[in-house]
Amino acid sequence: MEENQNNDRQEIYSERVRAGKRTYFFDIKATRANDYYLTITESKRRYKDGEEGFFYEKHKIFLYKEDFNKFVEALNTTVDHVKNELLPEVDFSEFDREKEENTSQQPSESSDNSELKWD
Repeated sequence: MEENQNNDRQEIYSERVRAGKRTYFFDIKATRANDYYLTITESKRRYKDGEEGFFYEKHKIFLYKEDFNKFVEALNTTVDHVKNELLPEVDFSEFDREKEENTSQQPSESSDNSELKWD
């Protein structure tokens, strides 16, 4: 019997976001029926207690096409609430500048990409 036969679906597209000690992976995968879904993985590097070396602690969210719009709407509403109601004094564009400095070899996109778009 093949190991991980059902767990390792073919990746169609992948995007990585490094965020301090965490890395987020946004992966599009295909089902057996050639449908698509998104996995969002948070990966944190942790040191083993009392041992040399480290391991990666991972948490995953599986998001299916019928929930894309609801998920994006809730995420955008929540982020907008933090930006506009809880932290209006914070200039969030400074975090974009940090990203541009770290990825200066890649072309930058338009100034405000904080809202997710799903076509």
